[in-house]
Amino acid sequence: MSGFFSKRGKKPSKAKVAANENPGGETNAPEAFSRIQMLDSFENAGLGWFWATDAENRLIYLSPSAVTQAGLTKGEAIGRSIADFFHQDEEHVREGRPLKFLVSARNSISHHPVKVAASSEESPQYWEVTGVPQYDEDKNFIGYRGSAKDVTASRASRIDAERMAQYDSLTGLANRHRMTKRLTSTLKAFHASQRSCALLMLDLDRFKQVNDTHGHPAGDDLLKQVANRIERIVGNKGEIARLGGDEFQVMLQDMDDRAELGELADRLIKMISQPYQVNNTRVTIGTSVGIAVSPFDGVEPDELVKAADLALYAAKNKGKGCYRFYNVDMRDGAQKRNQIETDLRRAMEDGELRMYYQPIVSSKDHNLKCLEALMRWEHPERGFIPPSQFIPVAEEIGMINELGDWALQQVCKEAAGWPFELRVAVNVSAIQFAQDNFPQKVKEALREARMPPGRLELEITESVFVGDTGRTQEMFEDLKRIGVRLALDDFGTGYSSLSYLQKAPFDKIKIDQAFVRGATEKGNNNPAIMSAIVSLAESLGMETVAEGVETKDELTLVKERGASHVQGFIFSPAISHEELLERLESKELKYQARGPERFRSERKSVFRRVGLIHEDHRYHVTMRDLSKTGARVEGLLNVPVDTQVVLDLGGGQLAVAVVRRSEEYTQGLEFETPLISDGADGLCTRHRVSPYEIASASNAPLASLPEDPYALLMAENAANGTRKQFLEVDISNSSRKRKAG
Repeated sequence: MSGFFSKRGKKPSKAKVAANENPGGETNAPEAFSRIQMLDSFENAGLGWFWATDAENRLIYLSPSAVTQAGLTKGEAIGRSIADFFHQDEEHVREGRPLKFLVSARNSISHHPVKVAASSEESPQYWEVTGVPQYDEDKNFIGYRGSAKDVTASRASRIDAERMAQYDSLTGLANRHRMTKRLTSTLKAFHASQRSCALLMLDLDRFKQVNDTHGHPAGDDLLKQVANRIERIVGNKGEIARLGGDEFQVMLQDMDDRAELGELADRLIKMISQPYQVNNTRVTIGTSVGIAVSPFDGVEPDELVKAADLALYAAKNKGKGCYRFYNVDMRDGAQKRNQIETDLRRAMEDGELRMYYQPIVSSKDHNLKCLEALMRWEHPERGFIPPSQFIPVAEEIGMINELGDWALQQVCKEAAGWPFELRVAVNVSAIQFAQDNFPQKVKEALREARMPPGRLELEITESVFVGDTGRTQEMFEDLKRIGVRLALDDFGTGYSSLSYLQKAPFDKIKIDQAFVRGATEKGNNNPAIMSAIVSLAESLGMETVAEGVETKDELTLVKERGASHVQGFIFSPAISHEELLERLESKELKYQARGPERFRSERKSVFRRVGLIHEDHRYHVTMRDLSKTGARVEGLLNVPVDTQVVLDLGGGQLAVAVVRRSEEYTQGLEFETPLISDGADGLCTRHRVSPYEIASASNAPLASLPEDPYALLMAENAANGTRKQFLEVDISNSSRKRKAG
């Protein structure tokens, strides 16, 4: 055998041969030669190679076939340092020390994965090497003797298998298993370094309809397109996973600015809500987003995931197509949801559901033209439960059709007895509309009530266009043959397309209140959008209704923009059937505009106990109004104007403010940094005080902090004996009424 092993084989002494190979004392040269031939055959067959180094760890031997495999000549291989010849396989490194360390420390090398340095980037070679350090009789290190084998193919297969175990085969995104591991390791590391990590949970709205209508291959294609859009928005800012079905998750490291997170969520919602082309058919879906941030909303992975899930559920309950930040009240909300589900099943049997009616008046003379029927649930113990709470639950538990059928029958029955032949509008859910027998149910409700079909309006949202457009058009034609009117509700709220109106026989378009709210503010583009919608409707022979009008300046604007009808608190809230009958019987068909003169940006009336911090003391006050730029509070007596304070909104939300107005026990505060939307109807601070900081300042373990940890610090500060500067007063209901009057 040529090479290193054959050279060793030529020099054995007769004594060694006698002692080791032939105990009987006879030299067995043919057997030694046979072993050398076997090693040669092993090398030449490519089953494995041999290598050796000198005391400086330079290669003095490498199997000829290995030299060829590496694309080198013998002269290019021999003499090179083993640490330069073999590079660490960083992508698939085994646990333990790197190769350079093992060689420098003269440790044994066992099945160590390496990359051959001489191999090209296009066709890299990966070997697995084993080696044992050698010493002479004086225990001097003389080099390594080892073996190697090519593992390029098996490595690729192993990495592919590991990738399949960690990545979603459909979208190429991380799967639930990988994201769970990444989230766990990230939160553990970030806990030690006191860093933040945000988690976004996304759930597609109306995806099931696409799957059911167009088939699972179309649904898979849609999921791939959604994944691509999420990647375009998130980019390299975070890691994205598809958890399964139509659920996605995004992890963003070092992100706690809720303004940035809200903006990102809003961009995701808008991007995902744009139309898709699937099977040569145009489909539209949406998404809802729940947001939680560690350490504020949870430190452990399961805590953060649960918080994001609750926020997602709150977003879907709000009406879908929106985002929500987690807050501690959502935990109670989950319990309430379970109670609602239980109680809703018996609500219809016990007669707890009612239909209320909100007037829709002519914008020219304010005369009553139509009434929108709105379902109300009067719970015997908890009073009125808003539809925004029980309608989503009804959809989830499969009761929405039952509720919808009851509402249709009840409205027709009640409207048939009115003294005037006014039109009445009934909301129809996309699930209810998708029933093949829906037109027949409309017919039966009209026949039983003996009400003319022309008095019934069916308000339908754009979500009905998500499914089979051909079947949808047939449904429209069936309903029009009955003689009922059709209204497109919530037009322009995210899923709009002019193509909907090409064939759909709508009689009315309702301009969503999102375009009315704030439209009178300088620089707002909503008036131009209203004008475009009205112009479009007029060209198609349709009426328009401006929804949610509350102030006189809004009323003036929608009239100027040409809306034919108006609906909102400016004229009346929804009233009970009994109240409506009294008004109709008194022939009061003309409404007076009653409401504030002007829209006040983002100002919300509240009644909530909060903390107000001045120097080292925390006072208890009642917050009465809240806007992005300030708040009105009651409960402290004679606080000087220009006093610097901090308003504690709870959950680590501290708003630095200055007193701009002060009268007896009422103060008007101006925030140093404006608040932002919480994704729903509320406001929140961009940043929060980190629980890490509070735990450090209070010398308390993170897990032991209360839900209002800042109060803990204030209690400690109050114990230092400094005197409070302001007197807290108890504002009774009677004194509030006198003050308001």
